[in-house]
Amino acid sequence: MARKTVAVLRGGSGLDHLVSVKTGAQILQALSGDLTEKYRAVDVFIDKGGVWHVRGVPTTPEKVLNTTDVVWNGLRGEYGEDGTVQRTLDRFGTAYTGSRAYPSSVAINKELTKALLKKEGLRVPHSALLEVNDVLEKDILTLFRSFPQPSVIKPINKSSSIGVSVANNFFEFKEGIKEAFQHASTVLVEEYIKGREATCGVVDALRGEDVYQLPPLEIIIPNRTAENQIFSYQDKYSDVETERSPGHFTKQESKDLQEGAATAHRALGLRHYSKSDFIVTPKGIYFLETNTLPGLSEQSRFPKALGAVGVSNAEFIDHIITLALLGR
Repeated sequence: MARKTVAVLRGGSGLDHLVSVKTGAQILQALSGDLTEKYRAVDVFIDKGGVWHVRGVPTTPEKVLNTTDVVWNGLRGEYGEDGTVQRTLDRFGTAYTGSRAYPSSVAINKELTKALLKKEGLRVPHSALLEVNDVLEKDILTLFRSFPQPSVIKPINKSSSIGVSVANNFFEFKEGIKEAFQHASTVLVEEYIKGREATCGVVDALRGEDVYQLPPLEIIIPNRTAENQIFSYQDKYSDVETERSPGHFTKQESKDLQEGAATAHRALGLRHYSKSDFIVTPKGIYFLETNTLPGLSEQSRFPKALGAVGVSNAEFIDHIITLALLGR
């Protein structure tokens, strides 16, 4: 059987550029190692300006996609997870891994996602939105006075905790909003939920399950203090161990986390694999957000959850590519 050509997209114009580069490197390593008899890998690097390159030479999506059987979408954040690159791939009729364009564009919007999943019965933090306007200073003060504190401030459509902060007073609230506006035109303010952070991945059609639920991981924030209360970008991609597997959850908590991740995956119309984040509290479990393309670098949590149930990178990659080629 002739080998299938797999174009691995990595890099991109988003702030998760480096994570995407590392994710793509892991995919390329597997395709050129254990899976080399089945697939021929093409490394497609997309620079921060959005230009595609193959072997260091600038090229066009058309040239790449016309000679490709399937694309592994290893991109992250804007361009990769917001439906943009998916629309390009759809235009050329190319098979690709990960979710389709519209579900991706919904899932990357934290408020839209929460509203949808609240209807599905998941518990979500109380929140409010702020947009750039001529009376922003007044709006910030009004919101601070009316919103329960402390609060969590986020750009509405960024991943990897980029631009996220916790505010305990008005100065931190104002500065956090200004920082978040550096990354998005709409800012999400959420009530701060105190509890244990958890993340849980799912995979389509694995081991006979429609949506296979991976074991939830408990997130450990290094050197957690009153000033350091979030799982930051630096924490996520440092060499310090930042998760506990299995997590210190009860059987019921683990089950609820897994079912919550599967509910999010189905309700958002996602495809192939995804990962959802939660806060576990004595009052119950709160849903935070879903990543449609979880990072697959050595530091990423998704491969660690796969490894916990005996699924190798090569097995996972082969499985997802097979789903994409089948149009599932």
